Amino acid sequence: MIRRQRLAAGVCALLAALTAGLALPGTAVADETEQAAPKVELVLDVSGSMRARDIDGGSRMAAAKQAFNEVLDATPEEVRLGIRTLGANYPGNDRKTGCKDTALLYPVGPLDRTGAKAAVATLAPTGWTPIGPALLKAAADLDVTGGDGGDGTRRIVLISDGEDTCQPLDPCEVAREIAAKGIGLTIDTLGLVPDARTRDQLSCIADATGGTYTSVQHKKELTDRVGQLVDRAADPVVTPVATAGATECAKAPTLTSGLYTDRAEFGRQRWYRVDLDAGRELRASVSVADDRAVRPDYGVLLRAVTVHGREIVRGEAAGTGRTDVISTGLRYPRPASDDEDAAAETVCLQVTNSFAAAAGVKTSPGLPLELTVDIVDGPDRAADVASFGLGRGWWLLGALVLTGFVAGLLWGWLSRWRVAVWRAN
Repeated sequence: MIRRQRLAAGVCALLAALTAGLALPGTAVADETEQAAPKVELVLDVSGSMRARDIDGGSRMAAAKQAFNEVLDATPEEVRLGIRTLGANYPGNDRKTGCKDTALLYPVGPLDRTGAKAAVATLAPTGWTPIGPALLKAAADLDVTGGDGGDGTRRIVLISDGEDTCQPLDPCEVAREIAAKGIGLTIDTLGLVPDARTRDQLSCIADATGGTYTSVQHKKELTDRVGQLVDRAADPVVTPVATAGATECAKAPTLTSGLYTDRAEFGRQRWYRVDLDAGRELRASVSVADDRAVRPDYGVLLRAVTVHGREIVRGEAAGTGRTDVISTGLRYPRPASDDEDAAAETVCLQVTNSFAAAAGVKTSPGLPLELTVDIVDGPDRAADVASFGLGRGWWLLGALVLTGFVAGLLWGWLSRWRVAVWRAN
């Protein structure tokens, strides 16, 4: 008991010291600058075609409303969220008027979930599909106002089921213009049961700003994807580093902890190298996106291999055409060494994909690849921290356990002997 009290007191003292250290001026915490709140605007197509009943037996509009309600419930508190519509108010045939039909349904700001849901509930499929004008307005909605700084994440999530009907204002050109402004705004697009032309247009919009395109055919897919994109806005901003994998480990670039982008040729291998010190753990994950039409049934394999070709560990994943991104990962803890001067081990990371392009689809450039490398303290060091207070006294713990076991047996035997004597009398 005394030892336990001393241990608890020591831990409390350590925590108090750390807290005091963090509170001192001039520390890293004091030097951090407050980041602007992340902003997201959901842009929803409410044109007449959203009446179509081809998503799990219900209309496209019903699927979008359900997705919005679930996403609004799960939106992180720090995200400033807004909702803009296109084609929601003008039911007529005048093209000039129809192409101005975009409105801010819920302004970008702290989220009132009840108010936002009530606004979404009023929507009904109505008119045209002015995607280009809606994107211009959405970019203005997210622009820096009120002196809140310009370094926060800004993201537009566009959900549509058809092509823009307001040409010649090409929405792809609009997206390129937004990207050219250098305001750090990303546009992600989702196509509800899209045809080839709609898919091409939405993909082009996303590519122009470094966003993603996702084809959606089911309610759950829509809800999950919109939720992922909103959550991503709340994550710390990490700028990927472009790299070029090699055809063999000996020629591969050496990577450190970070996020990397590359292009993966169809059905080919890409190699990378990581130097891993003793007592450290390598955590790696890879995602490959099929940004064009591919044949179903594909996979991605990530292997950690020694420089001599021996496999250490692998991660693999397979797909059947229901998603546009496939990911896998692995972990490799290198044991600790008593030799403080032990050389780092070179680990070769091999990324292989089994994608095949659909007929008539270009295979160049390769598919977008994103590789995450994280090098952390290995389990041996974690064990040292977990055993704080025991030191090398494990033998004492074992002796106590054994003593308790023997004492239990003796007490049980003595109890049975006393019962037997009592019954005999």
